[in-house]
This record gives sequence, structure tokens and C-alpha cells, in this order.
Amino acid sequence: MKLNELCSYLDSAVPLSFQESYDNSGLQVGIPDMVITSALITLDVTEDVIDEAIALKCDIVVSHHPLIFSGIKKISDRTPAEKIIYKCIKHDIAVYSVHTNLDVYTNGVSRKMAEKLDLKKIKVLLPQEKRLLKLVTYIPVSHLDKVRKALFESGAGMIGNYDQCGFVTEGTGSFRGNDSAKPFTGKKGHLNYEKESRFETVLFSHLKDKVVSALIDSHPYEEVAYDIYELENKYSGAGLGCVGEYSEEISEKNFIKRVANVFDAKGIRFSRLSGGKIRKVALCGGSGISLLPVAIASGADAFVTADIKYHNFFDADDKILLVDAGHFETEKFSSEILKDLIKKKFPKFAVRFSETNTNPINYL
Repeated sequence: MKLNELCSYLDSAVPLSFQESYDNSGLQVGIPDMVITSALITLDVTEDVIDEAIALKCDIVVSHHPLIFSGIKKISDRTPAEKIIYKCIKHDIAVYSVHTNLDVYTNGVSRKMAEKLDLKKIKVLLPQEKRLLKLVTYIPVSHLDKVRKALFESGAGMIGNYDQCGFVTEGTGSFRGNDSAKPFTGKKGHLNYEKESRFETVLFSHLKDKVVSALIDSHPYEEVAYDIYELENKYSGAGLGCVGEYSEEISEKNFIKRVANVFDAKGIRFSRLSGGKIRKVALCGGSGISLLPVAIASGADAFVTADIKYHNFFDADDKILLVDAGHFETEKFSSEILKDLIKKKFPKFAVRFSETNTNPINYL
């Protein structure tokens, strides 16, 4: 298939608009029209991973961490990123990264951590904000079903576990077309009245262009009247981190051992033990210490994340068990998410996990 088929799918399945402002998710290297036959999934893009892709004849590498974070002014051998880009171009290997948008994705990195730890009743720890829009439009009654169907098919009307959500009120619209107008009904130059349905629905911000295009293409009017509003509502279906529960309490030491075993964390660090029990657990893959206050406010007994600084452990003292399981360790299962996503849409496309250990940290 063409590279742009895979990119378009991933761009929408794990919306690029969900990424943080500093991030660089999406296509890193590659020509959209190039043909791809197999993918190599990895956490990091290193030169060893590219060599592995070359040996396996994989023409695209899909990663969690982006290859390109900051601006590239030249492609040479001055930096590791430049060397990798040069090698990718030379061997026709594309690179696509799904980073912070995968962190906030409904079934993303933190939820995968919770599932690996066998937690139940999993929900988002810090829901997304200012990602929802409301669309209001006016449709002649005769065309309501057609337009509404087109809007739903374009992705509008999703609220949590429900789709095709909308609201209709009936009324009368008025319009007068000039000499150049081509009105759907009535006469130009005359004030006309039409029985219309006011239709309201919600959509994610990244779908705005697609939804508006569907509205205009399906609507019978020459000039389509519509309004779009930014909503303050939080979207609990996606966001940073997650929180879940065990059916029975376990000791702090047993919980730490479980984390170490599940994530194969060799150098696990944790705050002072209080002797309490662990039942409710908050998690955030990678560098998630900024969510510590949210984890405490959620009532969690423990918070598992990575890249915790010395003084952060004081902030957790007597409030929550803080566990640093390692950046690589807490995010390595992102490869499973990416593979499942691709195989769901393209079941016959060859996808394999990289066997290269990209963890830059070693333990004595």
C-alpha cells in the first residue's frame, strides 16, 4: 500500500491534534506516495533499529518517540538524528512516530500499563480539555436525515461510549437571494420562508475540517448557515495518565515487586513506605511527575511513573506511594498498541516488533 494510506489512518486514529505543542508526532521521514510492504515497531528510532529494518526489508519504522524533535538544518553525520535520517533516505525507509498523542489516546500508554498490572475500573486521570466543539446548523426538514447521516459518518456526534448524538428543534428560516443567487427553494429577489430543523452535535477539534466539508457537500443550500463553538467540557474518554483499582488490597512491598516484575524494571525507585495497603493506583507512562497532585487528589494509594527527581519524593511523603519504574520500562508496551492499531485496519500488512533494545540506561 501507499505510505499516505497508513499515515492518514494513524493521523486520525490517534489524532495529531492531541499531541502537546512541543511535540513532533506524525510522518518524520518518507514520501507519501512511496509503496510500503512491512513495518517495524519500536519505542525509539536508533541507528541499530534502522539497520534491523534494512536487514528485515521493512520499509517503514513506526515508533513512539519521534526521531526529529528539534529543527534540522542539515543532513550529515554531525548528530545521531542526522545520521539516521541520511540512512533512512539512502535505503528508502520511512519513519512515523506516535508520541504524546498516544499518551492521551483512549487506549494509550498509561491504560496499557494499567492492563498489564491487572487493574480494573480503569479511567483517565487528567481528562482532555478544550478539544470539543459544538456545531449548530439549519437544514430543510426534507434533508435532515441525509445531512445528519453525513455528519455522523464524518465523525461528529461522539460522546463517550455513544455515537450519533445530536439534538433537533424545528423552526422557520428566512432568506432573500440576490440576482446571482441559485436558491434551493423560493424565488430570488423575494423574502422566502422555509421550515427548517436546527441541528446540534459535538465533534473533536481535529475533525472540524472533515465535518464542515461533509456538511457542505450534503446540504442542499447554496450558502450553508452554521456556527461552531469551542466547549469548556472535559473529555473523559482521553487524557493524560489513568487510574484503576485492585479487587483486593495488597501490601506496598508486594505492589512494588509486582511493578518490577511486570515492567522488568531493574532499578526501580520508590518513596518511603508507610505500611499502608495499595488498592487504587494512578499511572502515567514516561515523565509524568507533573500529574502527582492529580494522582493524590484522585485518592490513589500509589502513583507509578518515571523520571522522578530527588525533591519530588518529598512531595509524595505520607500522601501516596511514589514509584519510578523507568521511562523505557513504562512505555515499552506502546509497541503493542501500535501493532494492534495497524493490524486492525490493515490485517494483511506485515508488522513485526523490533528486537533491538533501545533503552539508553544501564544498571549495575
